[in-house]
Amino acid sequence: MRRPVALLTDFGLTDAYVGVLKAVLHTRLPGVTLLDLCHSVPPQDITAGALLLHQAALYCPEDTVFLAVVDPGVGSCRRPICLRVADRTLVGPDNGLLWPAATLWGAPEAFVLDRPECWLPDVGRTFHGRDIFAPVAAALAGGASCEALGTAVSDPVRLAFPVPAGAGGALRAEVIYVDHYGNAVTSLTPSDLGHPEPGGWRFRGERFDQFGPVGCYTDAAPGEVLVLEGSFGRYEVAVRGGNAAREVGLRVGSALTATRR
Repeated sequence: MRRPVALLTDFGLTDAYVGVLKAVLHTRLPGVTLLDLCHSVPPQDITAGALLLHQAALYCPEDTVFLAVVDPGVGSCRRPICLRVADRTLVGPDNGLLWPAATLWGAPEAFVLDRPECWLPDVGRTFHGRDIFAPVAAALAGGASCEALGTAVSDPVRLAFPVPAGAGGALRAEVIYVDHYGNAVTSLTPSDLGHPEPGGWRFRGERFDQFGPVGCYTDAAPGEVLVLEGSFGRYEVAVRGGNAAREVGLRVGSALTATRR
């Protein structure tokens, strides 16, 4: 049985890169089912790509092959890799991009993709998504095993998301991603704060000072800054009807503190 292939890249949609990736997949496995998770990962931002893949992977079919490419080290000594866990397989660069999503289902097995006969005939230095990862993903989706495509290793790059510092009633956190709406996703999770009731904490940044969290966007007045649990399962700073990144000056790395009210 053929497996679906879910795609996540920082290729954008202006150039032909995504189309070429899909063309190789369909050439190697005609009729393969492709799921576009995201092609607008901020360029070369491995952490953002890992976060988006981690968010989306749980909603894909159990037998999905994930093909993810955010690869500033393409052509260098970084390894091409696949991770296998439960019924899922993840293919991409060995730079930590795949690791957080893979660990959603257990302890992954890792394989370095070192079988050139499984790749395109002429491999360039700048587009391994086309030349290595797409042919490998197509082979996996068609039923090939990881063992047929690579060699088992024990040392894949393990990326970890930032975590808050501090304890008890005071935590220091940071913005780790800004979404399309300008909402600033932070390193804080509800479990960090003990799953508080609305309004139980004070959140402060360079240009905002709000009590929260709130339950939904409409719990704040139009134009007001708010903090709530977003779809990433993390607290995010938003502006109702606005763009928090622009209006509050938030970006990746911006600091905030949470103190118990």
